Amino acid sequence: MPAQIRLFLCLKDNFGVLVHDPASGATAAIDAPEAAPVEAALKGNGWKLTDILVTHHHGDHTGGIAELKQRYRCRVVAPRGEAAKIPLVDVAVKESETIHVGGLSAHVLETPGHTLGHIAYWLHADKLVFVGDTLFSVGCGRVIEGTPEMMWRSLIKLRDLPDDTRIFCGHEYTQANIKFAKTIEPNNKALAARKREVKKLLAEGKPTIPTTMAQEKVANPFLRADVPEVAAAVGLAGHSPAEVFAEVRARKNVF
Repeated sequence: MPAQIRLFLCLKDNFGVLVHDPASGATAAIDAPEAAPVEAALKGNGWKLTDILVTHHHGDHTGGIAELKQRYRCRVVAPRGEAAKIPLVDVAVKESETIHVGGLSAHVLETPGHTLGHIAYWLHADKLVFVGDTLFSVGCGRVIEGTPEMMWRSLIKLRDLPDDTRIFCGHEYTQANIKFAKTIEPNNKALAARKREVKKLLAEGKPTIPTTMAQEKVANPFLRADVPEVAAAVGLAGHSPAEVFAEVRARKNVF
């Protein structure tokens, strides 16, 4: 049976996500920004929390772990490289390992850059990936602990996933990201279409995710640093994709 997903807002603009296996009844939270919205979503669906799958150590992704673990005695899974910075970790995972939530299988992808130990969880059979703050809808995370080259490699790893993979990221930033992306590719038709779609979703009070890898590959400038038109747009024609990515990210930092 396919995974069931519940998406909701936490804190100011964080996304909370529950992933439920209807066959076993197991339910995982992807990160835990704060406890109350996670508990409300669980109760609203009649689900019990069995796991928290953590993408990285930042407090706006881990702040609810202690309270949820105390209440549900759930398993906390976290990146091996950051386990010491995350509360109450039971299982530390690394690249290519697999975590099971009931009958669901999540493959671990190491995606450093935003933080050094950041990971994503790819549910291949369900065509889902939970990317934390590495990749956003029409954007990407700030390069805080890593290097632009490291972040670019992580983005390419995600970009290589199948086009129909649905992407769940950590924040609702799409509208602002589109405004910036238009400064890089003002004539990008896919970006213009995404802008119209997002405007409609927000007007209806709906989240702008999930997006798909196919959508991101044609509209997200951070995944397009190896496209000659993007390199030319930032004055770096002929430079390496990592250099182009670094320039695009630097521009976003001050946008």
